[in-house]
Amino acid sequence: MIIKKVAMVGAGTMGNQIAMQVAISGFEVVCYSRKEATVFGAKKFSDGWFVKGVEKGKMTQEEADKIQARLTFTTDLKAAVTDADLVIEAVADVLKTKKAVLSEIDQYTPDHCIYASNSSYIVSSLFADAVKHPENVLNVHFFNPVLIMKLVEVVQGPHVSDATVETVFAFAKAINKIPVLVKKEIYGFVVNRIFSAITKEACYMLDQGVASIEDIDSAVKNGLGHPMGPFELLDMTGIDLEFDVLTEKYQMTGDLADKPSPAIVERHARGEYGRKTKKGFYDYSAK
Repeated sequence: MIIKKVAMVGAGTMGNQIAMQVAISGFEVVCYSRKEATVFGAKKFSDGWFVKGVEKGKMTQEEADKIQARLTFTTDLKAAVTDADLVIEAVADVLKTKKAVLSEIDQYTPDHCIYASNSSYIVSSLFADAVKHPENVLNVHFFNPVLIMKLVEVVQGPHVSDATVETVFAFAKAINKIPVLVKKEIYGFVVNRIFSAITKEACYMLDQGVASIEDIDSAVKNGLGHPMGPFELLDMTGIDLEFDVLTEKYQMTGDLADKPSPAIVERHARGEYGRKTKKGFYDYSAK
């Protein structure tokens, strides 16, 4: 199947940048959020990004205008997803939320429509039954910041057809990404399982007073060669996302080891989510 119309459901940091990347790559895309404030913020970020791109000589004004003409924002779900060949979902990483959103979308989309969830952890077999054609539902996990990071994880659950995977692989390459196939569903996929192991240990050491935030980050960067430390990365991806993901996992497993660490819980309770709130493990208010 050839992808022509794309709908992006969720206009937060990830959803907005995915939509922008799709438009930059030549596709028509509608970016949706039910919240007017979120749509306003997404469009404001997008407009500013293209202005800076022209100012820096990365694109001409004509090129920017053509890209922006392919990218529209709306709070009308029906208008966004009707006749879509591909719906990319980037709503909260909460199972019941994903099922509710997909069920609503499925009222308006054609039978061939593919549902690609950008979930960081939750496998698609847990919510594929929310639509008429579960063989068209899979995980397509982008990485933040989407406009820079090349990797996309394509996860083929037992319900996903080969045709769906082939179509999504071709689409990922068409939007200038490097797709990797995760052949079996596993919580967290590849990258986040490795990332979670590191951040879990980093939070444990911080909670136990073994080392400071700065020294743990420095050790990982200078000892392991990582470009960012685990706390810097959590601040970038969002402590609220990490809290939601770990809470959801704990609710599913009941394993106390899966609960968010005190370092995460305390900052989440204070509304300190990282860069997006100007404070997380680090203070960004002066930047």
